[in-house]
Amino acid sequence: MFGWEFPPKIYGGLAVASYGITKGLSLQPDMETIFCLPKPTGEEEKFLKIIGMNQVPIVYKGHDYNYVKNRMPNYMTAEDYYHFRDHIYADFSYMHTNDMGCMEFAGGYPENLHEEINNFSIIAGVVARAEQFDIIHAHDWLTYPAGVHAKMVSGKPLCIHVHATDFDRSRGKVNPTVYSIEKNGMDHADCIMCVSELTRQTVIKEYHQDPRKCFAMHNAVYPLSKDLLDIPRPDHSKEKVVTFLGRITMQKGPEYFVEAAALVLKRTHNIRFCMAGSGDMMEAMIDLAAKRGIADRFHFPGFQRGRQVYECYKNSDVFVMPSVSEPFGIAPLEAMQCGTPSIISKQSGCGEILDKVIKVDYWDIYAMADAIYSICTNPSLFKYLQEEGIKEVNEITWEKVGQRIRRLYNQCLGIN
Repeated sequence: MFGWEFPPKIYGGLAVASYGITKGLSLQPDMETIFCLPKPTGEEEKFLKIIGMNQVPIVYKGHDYNYVKNRMPNYMTAEDYYHFRDHIYADFSYMHTNDMGCMEFAGGYPENLHEEINNFSIIAGVVARAEQFDIIHAHDWLTYPAGVHAKMVSGKPLCIHVHATDFDRSRGKVNPTVYSIEKNGMDHADCIMCVSELTRQTVIKEYHQDPRKCFAMHNAVYPLSKDLLDIPRPDHSKEKVVTFLGRITMQKGPEYFVEAAALVLKRTHNIRFCMAGSGDMMEAMIDLAAKRGIADRFHFPGFQRGRQVYECYKNSDVFVMPSVSEPFGIAPLEAMQCGTPSIISKQSGCGEILDKVIKVDYWDIYAMADAIYSICTNPSLFKYLQEEGIKEVNEITWEKVGQRIRRLYNQCLGIN
């Protein structure tokens, strides 16, 4: 399995999903997952085997193939070596390898991201020759080249997991390089798992994929630990809190949240609004809140991690996810686990499996404002969504997702 994020290093929903999927698969006694990451922290949980691609020897600077081969038997063939040298990096001085012959990775999303994706894919071929496995599973576009390379080296079936497409991330202004990487991965895949039917339809229509190899594979949540369940819910009898938590970027529709907040605050001043997270639109949202005259009722606590996320949910009376295009969206499920009623856009994939939420079009700030006001001022509605939401989300588990993924693995392998 190739992934770009994994806890405890979390940049977004990809890390959460990667953890949930692998944890769900680990509950099957005959399943072993080898998870390949650019740069692990060393603090990852031990229920699966983690390979740091920054720790895989690939070439020694200044030495030829025979030198490498004598020190790394079974790791790299002459074909791999010369392909790497002549077709990927003709100039050896350009290769960022350390004294152990390992590629160096910044991890995360550095400025040279495409270079790191390329390096990751090269090392994938090395790992594919060194490890014993039955199937390949690549998460999101950053690892599709690695999955394709591993398939070519091993001949094993390739599953790719579409957590988002560039149509989601860019509001339709697709980056042709990213699109090419995505489509190449899909073209080579034996099975395409999409986090929602919404995403599946995008894959079929925009990437011209065979519907027979495309499957909706909704995300889930893991049961809350006791220490998270025990986080107290503050008394908000006098003043309510409404929260947006996520990347403050155009895909997430933060401006619609601010505009809806302004409408709500025309009707009451007993509500505070919180926009938790970071992103390229944060400054613009601070300015917008000021222009609408609601800066004194609006808070920007910044990026939240770990326990802070759940404290934020527990400190909220309403959670809002107004995404313009959300392939799935785990955040509302997490909020519902914490007993916080949620409002989501109809353009969110998680809406396919959630009923105990209020759904509005992301652009309909009047409907969004009405929903916020209703939950904050109607205790019966709040209690209904709180109690029924907890019941609903508790049935959406990663263990069930793992079982569905296993059935697709078996299908790819021709196992009944």
